[in-house]
Amino acid sequence: MALPAGSLKPSDIVLMDALTLSHAIKSKQVSCVEVMHAYLNHIDALNPHVNAIVSLQDRDGLLQQAKARDEQLARGDYCGWMHGFPQAIKDLVATKDIRTTQGSPIFKDFVPAIDAIIVERMKRAGSIIIGKTNTPEFGLGSNTYNDVFGRTLNSYDQTRTSGGSSGGAGVAVALRMLPVADGSDHGGSLRNPAAFNNVFGFRPSYGRVPAQGLDVFYAAMGVAGPMARTVPDLAMLLSVQAGYDLRMPLSNRQEPAQFTEPLKRDFKGARIAWLGDFGGHLPFEPGILDLCRSALKVFEALGCIIEEATPDYPVERVWQNWKILRAWQAGSALKELYNDPSKRVLMKPEAQFEVESGQKLSAYDIYDANVVRTAWYQAMRVFFERYDYILLPSGQVFPFDAAIDWPKSIAGKTMDTYHRWMEVMIPVTMSSCPALTVPVGFDARNLPMGLQIVAPNHGEFACLQLAYAYDQATNWITKRPPPLLQRG
Repeated sequence: MALPAGSLKPSDIVLMDALTLSHAIKSKQVSCVEVMHAYLNHIDALNPHVNAIVSLQDRDGLLQQAKARDEQLARGDYCGWMHGFPQAIKDLVATKDIRTTQGSPIFKDFVPAIDAIIVERMKRAGSIIIGKTNTPEFGLGSNTYNDVFGRTLNSYDQTRTSGGSSGGAGVAVALRMLPVADGSDHGGSLRNPAAFNNVFGFRPSYGRVPAQGLDVFYAAMGVAGPMARTVPDLAMLLSVQAGYDLRMPLSNRQEPAQFTEPLKRDFKGARIAWLGDFGGHLPFEPGILDLCRSALKVFEALGCIIEEATPDYPVERVWQNWKILRAWQAGSALKELYNDPSKRVLMKPEAQFEVESGQKLSAYDIYDANVVRTAWYQAMRVFFERYDYILLPSGQVFPFDAAIDWPKSIAGKTMDTYHRWMEVMIPVTMSSCPALTVPVGFDARNLPMGLQIVAPNHGEFACLQLAYAYDQATNWITKRPPPLLQRG
């Protein structure tokens, strides 16, 4: 899908990384009004080709907010490193006075009265909320499409999926329509779109970023986290998102300012386990494992010692019990909608599947599945006594045809659920370890792929350090920008 002849090229402002932009605003090299103009013009030029940003707010109102940020700065009232940043929030996350549809026709006109905690924090750091990023209905599935806004298309190939469920966020970051973006991840929703769009996506440990819900006392498997084009930008956004909140008693009390510290370190002798396909258990589209193995050489050049190994626990058991917990958690959140026949007909099949699967479960089933989750965590904990990091692919397929809802088979193996094609993400989800997707390159079709860097529970800073060293050695994002940015 080509841009019209003579269309606007990206300005210098939108090509800045977030930390550079932040410095330029704080030092008054650029005004917040200039930044807002640049981003809105860029969105106008590119978003029609990918449909990543939705519910875009009125330009005049956004420029007035940007002007107010400039006036604050003139008074010496600096909010923080996101001062004047245009930000769009994932459409699963509540934004005060801005539609939050969850990609569902049921909520197509819903406008929250309050912000979610991470939105509060991003606003407090100075950002201006310009709209939302598109997501699958209720965030279910790693292909971003819904009946409210339609499909979000890949930043590198507009016939392909953006991934999901943070697909809109991944595409918006890749195409420089946002400096950084928030996302969330249950079964790979930060990691998969990052891999599919050649950016960084970071699933933190449970509790690192407060997770809001009706039940504040259970450890959900869905977490919020950052997406960015550089690792320092990723770390800075995490420093804003992270930290304890009294409303969420299981949130992490460690100081989030740790993520603003320098990331450079020596990796000589660092021990890394390459999990690959879990000893032949997982199928992969041809080319993915080859790209990831090529990336292993970069880590070896950094001084790391890499061994192929897997934790001492049956990974199929992890998958089967994740399905139980997934149905319990996702189905419970949707059951009231499902129980209303007029709303049920508006729910996509995957949403109905989760509720119906949950209805078949007993309390004992859920307890037993949590026992398996605990056993898997302990197996990973022991595994990390031998290794400092784990590496594994960020997807089992390359970005596929956007018109397909989900891959029905991989390398001749039938996918028995709508999420089985993302199984490589589930061992990390069940372990509650942090996982950071880094780019590993492209296939012959110019389709991107990524690699997960996994550290022990609460080891986010270690993930960032290794990702930073890797990125310094590879520079995939600057080396291979999306073709849409090179046209016009």
